[in-house]
Parts: sequence; C-alpha cells; structure tokens
Amino acid sequence: MASTTEKTEKVHTVDTADMRSMSQITSRLNDSSRLALKKRSKRGRIHEHPRVGIMGGTFDPIHNGHLVAASEVAWVYDLDEVIFVPTGRPVFKQNKVVTNPEDRYLMTVIATASNPSFTVSRVDIDRPGITYTIDTLRDIRTMRPDAELFFITGADALAEIMRWKDADDMWSLAHFVGVTRPGYAMDTNSLNVPDGAVDVIEIPALAISSTDIRRRSSRGEPVWYLVPDGVVQYITKHGLYLSQAQESV
Repeated sequence: MASTTEKTEKVHTVDTADMRSMSQITSRLNDSSRLALKKRSKRGRIHEHPRVGIMGGTFDPIHNGHLVAASEVAWVYDLDEVIFVPTGRPVFKQNKVVTNPEDRYLMTVIATASNPSFTVSRVDIDRPGITYTIDTLRDIRTMRPDAELFFITGADALAEIMRWKDADDMWSLAHFVGVTRPGYAMDTNSLNVPDGAVDVIEIPALAISSTDIRRRSSRGEPVWYLVPDGVVQYITKHGLYLSQAQESV
C-alpha cells in the first residue's frame, strides 16, 4: 500500500502535467484569438489594422478619373475603404472660381453611391476657414484611430508637398500615394520627404480633367462617360458651370 507521501507526490505530478497542458492549450487559443482579431481584406490578406484611403479634392466636378484612381489605389494597397473628402475652401484656389461646397459634396455622394467601399466625408466642408491637408488627416485620424491611412492625391500636387502646412507632421499620420496620368514622370527622391513616405502610380483614366469638363459644360457640350451618369444629371438639373467664366485650375 502506497504511503501518504507517495500519493501526494503522484497527485502533485498529475496536477503539474495538467497545468502544463492547459497552459499550452491556452497559449494556442490566445494565438488564434489574436489572429482572428486581425483584419482579413477582400482579397484574403490579413492586416493588423483596417487600411483606409483618403481622397481629398475639390471635385468640381468629380469625374470618372477620380473614381478609377481611387479604385486602382484601393486594389494596389488592398484598402478596405476609400473616403472621399471634398475640400471646403481650397488653400491653393482662393483666387479661383469654385462651385458651392454643397453642390460638390452632393455630386461626390452621387458618384460614389454604387461602390460599397467608397464613402464621403464632410469634415473639410463643415470645418470653417481654409482647407489644409494636415487638418483633414488629423480629423480622419481622430475618427479612425485604429486605421492605417493612405492619402491619395495628384502627383503634380506632390511637387509642392513640403510647402504644405505642417508638412513635417503629415508623415506620421498617413502614407502618401500620388496618382499620375501616363507620360507624367516624377522622381520621388526629389521631393525631400522621408524614405518610403510617398509612392507614385500611373492611372490611365486621369487624362480626364475637371477643368475640361467645366469648359465643356459651360459650352453645352456633352460630358457623358466623362463623369458618372448621376453627376451629368445633377449638373444639368442645377445648371452648374453654364454661367461661370471658369479659368484653368
């Protein structure tokens, strides 16, 4: 008959083994839980955080080139969402004729309504004063603190990026993606920005321009297939651009 001491030692040995086994199981479960919390993208990739594009612009009017650019960047960078942000008072267009913000906002809503990955934000329109990119990024960061942000802009605008307000603070808020039309070459090494902070990708449909669309509209020329159908109808219904002596921007 085993002594009391032997029984105690056997029980203690079993308990230790059980605890070690449970610890291993718990560790595996925790690893699985952490993996489950990561974001699986539409293409099946797993990301630590949601990936969100921010496409700022005057959108006067928004056109198919903007939409194709957003769609292409979303594909290349595996974005979960692209937020379109119509500017309120564009800092570089203070001396230009710019259509009413509400009209530009509504046209952007109409243009993006059919794509579930596209949303529209009023942060710039509702903020008083001149629109600065740094304020847009800070506002979106506050709204989406868990997201990895990608700011989408025209590659030509990137040439002046270090002149933007609080430029040195932008790199910690978002990765910058410059979109360009075919034949437009840009060397990101010449921008004097941190390594890896800016990419440039070519978008064929960017041969379309808002300036040309406004000009065609003011002359009564067709803009079908340059902008989404709903935007054509909005421009026609509200008589946008007909009486404006728009200058190139």
